[in-house]
Amino acid sequence: MTADHTSDLGAYVRKFHRASVLVVGDAMLDRYVYGNVTRVSPEAPVPILTVTREVAMPGGAGNVVRNLVALDAAAAFVSVVGDDQAGSELTTLVGGQERVEPWLLVQGGRTTTLKTRYIAQGQHLIRADREETIALPEKLGERLVRIALDAMAATSVTVLSDYHKGVLSESVTQQLIEGAKKLGRKIIVDPKGRDYTRYRGADVVTPNRKELHEATGLPVETEAQIVHAAQSLLHDFNFGAVLVTRAEDGMTLVTADAVRHYPGEASEVYDVSGAGDTVVATLATALAAETPLEDAARLANIAGGIVVGKVGTAVARPADILTAIAPATGALRKVVTPSAAAEAAERWRLRGYKVGFTNGCFDLLHPGHVHLLEQCRAMCDRLIVGINSDASVQRLKGPTRPAQGEAARAAVLASLASVDLVCLFEEDTPIELIKLIKPDVLIKGADYTRDTVVGADLVESWGGSVALAQLLPGHSTTATLARLRG
Repeated sequence: MTADHTSDLGAYVRKFHRASVLVVGDAMLDRYVYGNVTRVSPEAPVPILTVTREVAMPGGAGNVVRNLVALDAAAAFVSVVGDDQAGSELTTLVGGQERVEPWLLVQGGRTTTLKTRYIAQGQHLIRADREETIALPEKLGERLVRIALDAMAATSVTVLSDYHKGVLSESVTQQLIEGAKKLGRKIIVDPKGRDYTRYRGADVVTPNRKELHEATGLPVETEAQIVHAAQSLLHDFNFGAVLVTRAEDGMTLVTADAVRHYPGEASEVYDVSGAGDTVVATLATALAAETPLEDAARLANIAGGIVVGKVGTAVARPADILTAIAPATGALRKVVTPSAAAEAAERWRLRGYKVGFTNGCFDLLHPGHVHLLEQCRAMCDRLIVGINSDASVQRLKGPTRPAQGEAARAAVLASLASVDLVCLFEEDTPIELIKLIKPDVLIKGADYTRDTVVGADLVESWGGSVALAQLLPGHSTTATLARLRG
């Protein structure tokens, strides 16, 4: 990728906040139950999971919406849930996201799709599904189409996220595609099943390799075979483009005029859950931000590579994509956003590492700081350091501080072997950062007591601990600055 083209891609990403996307499809609730397994049940030869925490998030088409929000796009969401607890929880989760206009219709007696995954030490033990896959009643389908067409007129791109749970029947799907053409809106389909008749006329379809084989019956082992199968879909169903996702091998974009292969972007693959949702959300966001299709596909490929390197059903953010386009070098790779630090902490925990956290202004790094951080690192397997932003330091220390700007302070800290990640926080205390990272051990200097450590109660509430590190006498930033000023 040339430097100029890298700059162009970055410019498109910076316009993501202008994008507005409609999602219509099957909403689900994904629940993750985490715990530890140390023994086998005496009742049957099965592991006993000692539950430590549970997480619920929107799944299916709801995960596409979640990805759109992470990308800074505005989203409208039209779907159907049941009148059950899972439907109520899903509605709350979707409605609680910023820049989302939800239209979740309730069907009496319908079972909301709920997928519960039980995970121990980073390994899936079992997944339990509860769902109903029958088509919508005719009148409810008509209502859904009316609402979706109104929302379509107010957005730039529509995504049909089909999980074959009943929302996107052939009639509903074709009405939405025809409506998009009349309104002059692009429509992207994330397809399921063998029969693509219902998707006829869509601007882009995004099958994975397996789905492409199932839809065409053709071999898809080589790039040439993938292209041939995709071209058959273009011809048979009048698609504008077929974007084939090929897991770690990247993507292939096939249009009537061109074929482009995008190599895999992930340096390590931890979890492919939800990567397809990230791809379609990024593609839709980029197109809504007036990015050419070829570049939109490239950005979607980059985003897909980012999320498979994270844990669980993850998302890609503009900052992640910009970093992937023009990665930092050397120690600066350790300077990350709070969300990236939280995701790294989760990945480390699932690999069995103890995550530590400490914080401070760290203005004019001196031997006392180095001594403190080395002790912190000795108390954990991975150390994240939070540093106050310049505005925060000024509020705490006065208008003459900091002596060094936040970028310089972060870079110096990141150069230390004892520090694994550095992230800035804007508030006067790191409490919000602590909530996000959820460290296993919270560490401060011995000039604090357990009762004066910000976040101590919080960390202990999820089973973590608080530790105090010994200070190196005779060293302080205030004294150093006083000596420099004479």
